[in-house]
Amino acid sequence: MNVLLAEVAQATQRLADAGVPSPRFDAEELAAFVHGVKRGELHSVADADFDARYWEAVARREAREPLQHITGRAFFRYLELQVGPGVFVPRPETESVVGWAIDAVRAMDVVEPLIVDLCTGSGAIALALAQEVPRSRVHAVELDESALTWARKNVEGSRVVLHHGDALRALPELDGQVDLVISNPPYIPLTEWEYVAPEARDHDPQVALFSGEDGLDVIRGLERTAHRLLRPGGVVVIEHADTQGGQVPWIFTEERGWADAADHPDLNKRPRFATARKAMP
Repeated sequence: MNVLLAEVAQATQRLADAGVPSPRFDAEELAAFVHGVKRGELHSVADADFDARYWEAVARREAREPLQHITGRAFFRYLELQVGPGVFVPRPETESVVGWAIDAVRAMDVVEPLIVDLCTGSGAIALALAQEVPRSRVHAVELDESALTWARKNVEGSRVVLHHGDALRALPELDGQVDLVISNPPYIPLTEWEYVAPEARDHDPQVALFSGEDGLDVIRGLERTAHRLLRPGGVVVIEHADTQGGQVPWIFTEERGWADAADHPDLNKRPRFATARKAMP
């Protein structure tokens, strides 16, 4: 076994002992980052080229600093995004939310669908939709200045139009015209603070995590925003915590102008996002 692979094995054990959820993957990803290769190429790094800075990176991850903050990159569907302190790191479970949204937009048979991503953070959702729905017109809204800095870097050169503003009052000029509204908003109840993984609790911006006593404050506001923005028959897609399955669809009621409100599972079969269609007048 070459030196790097032996060090990766040791690092994997250290990260596992520290409670890191994916120790092998993270040890390999850090090794690939430090040595400038892909994870599948670690065996090709010569013993003489082993970089001791690897152990600095492992120590940071051992202290539960997010992997993506150390490497400065996050992978989301077909994208590589720049991330770091001050922006929410996109999670794999959100990829299935975006997948559902892409299928929904394609099924609309609209030539140039108009899409709005509220609480965009790094821009991950907006960029994925722009990339995978080729003729879409995508607008992304973010209030937090720090997150906006990262989003600007990521959307540069893309078709995404980025707006600095409050998602609850955003884009009045698009009222009644939007085909899809999508959001991964803050949804953790304040009462759950101590149970949140340290990577998120200590490093993700608090404004991107917590939303009132039951975690649904922002979603209640987004329901009104989505109804204002969408055309009749347009669709809203909102991510939520797996513990909120069943609660979120009840926010999108017929009395408030919605139809077909439903919950959907993520890849782990846990309720992960709710969808609804703006009712026809």
